Amino acid sequence: MAKDTPVNSQITDAVTQSNLAVLGNAPAQSMATAYQMLAQSAGVAMQNAVANQQNMNTIDSAIVSQGISMLFNLDGAADAGSTREMLVNESNSEILETLKAIIGDLKSSKAEEEGS
Repeated sequence: MAKDTPVNSQITDAVTQSNLAVLGNAPAQSMATAYQMLAQSAGVAMQNAVANQQNMNTIDSAIVSQGISMLFNLDGAADAGSTREMLVNESNSEILETLKAIIGDLKSSKAEEEGS
């Protein structure tokens, strides 16, 4: 107890004890606050990761749908292009003429081999 003070000694003791309690509890409270902030930031990070994953799944579904659509349309476009090329350029007649020439050359070389 405090002695020789103009204030009641019980009051000074109560104030002193409350000050010591505050000073004694300060490290524990500051660590508790730090742990709460860490837990909260980890929770927010996990929420952000889940939200990003959900958004990427949505985008991936759209990308797959677009790719499949392109694959289904690709064959039709290629067939249409081939048909157009055959009709416009008459490439079949050129191919037939080339094949006839190759067959003729093979027959003549075979005849030459048999004759020699």
